Amino acid sequence: MEATYWGRNFGVVIFMDASTHRVLHYRFLRSKERVCDYQAGISYLQNQGFTIGAIVSDALSGIKEAFPEIPYQYCQFHQLQRIRHLLTTNPRLPVAKELTSLAHRLTQTNHLDFEQSLEKWEQKWKDFLQEKTYGEEGKWHFTHRRTRSAFYSLKRNLNALFTFEKFPIHQVPRTNKAIESLNSVLKMRLRIHRGLSIEKRELLIGNILGAFNPDKH
Repeated sequence: MEATYWGRNFGVVIFMDASTHRVLHYRFLRSKERVCDYQAGISYLQNQGFTIGAIVSDALSGIKEAFPEIPYQYCQFHQLQRIRHLLTTNPRLPVAKELTSLAHRLTQTNHLDFEQSLEKWEQKWKDFLQEKTYGEEGKWHFTHRRTRSAFYSLKRNLNALFTFEKFPIHQVPRTNKAIESLNSVLKMRLRIHRGLSIEKRELLIGNILGAFNPDKH
């Protein structure tokens, strides 16, 4: 499940079956996405008779905690986006280059190997991570805050990044790639129809999602 936006105050949350890539449900947003939007969608599906075996989603705060009874897979693609945002696509410092390279192995490795590699990186650069800078007023902050944030993002999300390993192969995907592809279709179609009112945009999006055939994409 994932939200996509057109501007700040209009978007749609899509709920897709991981095996067939068919859209099961969608909900329009008129403001920033909230956990309750996803709770309403999951409740709707459960009331329709669906059994939710696992959730694959991004790191919206509170999502994992909102569904304690459902295994949660944090989309590895979104984790990599977070690392790129903090370290850029071409980091200058060797420490950041190594961490970026390590993060890019997410989609080709397993939990144990990735955890061991992350621990080795932490041991190698632990002094660097603890470096502090003092301001004029005597207050200090960690010197390399963006590198620290990138590392602790990986460490904090580690278990959720490999939930798929607890299931039969290919049953739970590592990423939301299928929804990302569908979002690209929506963006392209709506780009052609610029200037539509929100009501007409909702109608168009609903028609696209209702007619979406994953076998043709």
